[in-house]
Formats: sequence, structure tokens, C-alpha cells
Amino acid sequence: MISLVLPGVYAPQDDTALLIEALHEEAPAPGAHVLDVGTGSGALALAAARHGAEVTAVDVSRRAVWTARLNAWLTRLPVRIRRGNLFGPVRGRTYDLVLANPPYVPAPEERRRPRGRAVAWDAGYDGRLLLDRICRDGPGLLRPGGVLLIVHSALSGPERTLELLRGAGLKAAVVRRRWIAFGPVLRSREDWLRRSGLLAAADDKEELVVIRAERPC
Repeated sequence: MISLVLPGVYAPQDDTALLIEALHEEAPAPGAHVLDVGTGSGALALAAARHGAEVTAVDVSRRAVWTARLNAWLTRLPVRIRRGNLFGPVRGRTYDLVLANPPYVPAPEERRRPRGRAVAWDAGYDGRLLLDRICRDGPGLLRPGGVLLIVHSALSGPERTLELLRGAGLKAAVVRRRWIAFGPVLRSREDWLRRSGLLAAADDKEELVVIRAERPC
């Protein structure tokens, strides 16, 4: 998928692969303007660039920006990579397709302010620290007919994502689902998730979803 991931940068996993599947189904036309917000290693941005799209990638992490730039250089794919917080570096611009694989793992109270490597996955008590911001600000970046694709865990409230995006005037639906084994982070806080009611007693896997939201023409 990519050539390298620097230490401290989120490595592509099942959520990345699921969103790339949705991206390929979307099949952005050559020259389409695509934004990958929270690019991490740049895997999604490079997948979009392989379709011939004009891609801009954003991440708040310096290491992520350098990782994405190195991977773009190694693959000889043209991607504009900017450092900044979510949509800040592209304010005032619009896109045909916006991709987002943000941090979405619910975190106990003492971890509500993620630090170090946890910045790549911890997202507040309900997992929506960045999801709500994307749902609020993302629709304004879409051109008529433009599409927003977001991947996150079912633990983080897909119904809330759909509600917010539909409230912003977009046509939104879940287009991909996949059950995966708990990774190290969820295993480490499995008891807390069950006590908090975020994880049912019978659940032994995590469900990932991709939500597609389209701005009417």
C-alpha cells in the first residue's frame, strides 16, 4: 500500500483499507479535486492520486507530513501535502471528494487529551472529538455533487454522523461495513468500554463503517 511509516505515525490498517475500497468505488475522474484530511502516512492520498486526481493532503503532525511527502516522492505521485489542523490549511477551497480517517477511539476520562502516539487514535469519551468537527465543517468544502467519505468505528456513533451530515443538507448513508478483531488499543480498554456501555457484553469484535455523504447538485 505504501513504502514507509515513520515512528509515531499511524500505519495503514483495516480502516484505511476499507476507505480505499470506497474510494475506488467512487472512482474520482482524472483532474478531480480531492482532499485527504488527517493523511497520516499518505496512503489514501496516494490511492486517489493513482486515479489521476489532483490531491491535497493535510495532517497536524510534522512526522505524518514528512512521511506522506516521502511516500509521494517514492511513488512519484503528485500530492500537495500541508501541515495544519483539519481544514485550516484549505479554508476557502472546495473539492469534488473529501476523505477522512480521523481518530475515533473512545478514551477514558484521564485520556481525553491525547498525547504522543495516542493522538492518532484517541478521540474523547465518545470518540467524536474530531468527527463532530468534520461533520460540521466538511460539508462546506464540497462542490455541488461533491462527496465526503468518512471511516470510523461503530463505537463512535455512526447514527450521530448520519444525523449531522443530513442536517447539513447532504445525502448520507453507510456504504461499507466490516467486523475486525480488537486491536491492541481496544483490548487494553475493553473492560472500560463494557462498563461505559459503549461495548455490549456479547461483542468480541469491532465494526468499522464507511459513511458516504453527497452534496446535491
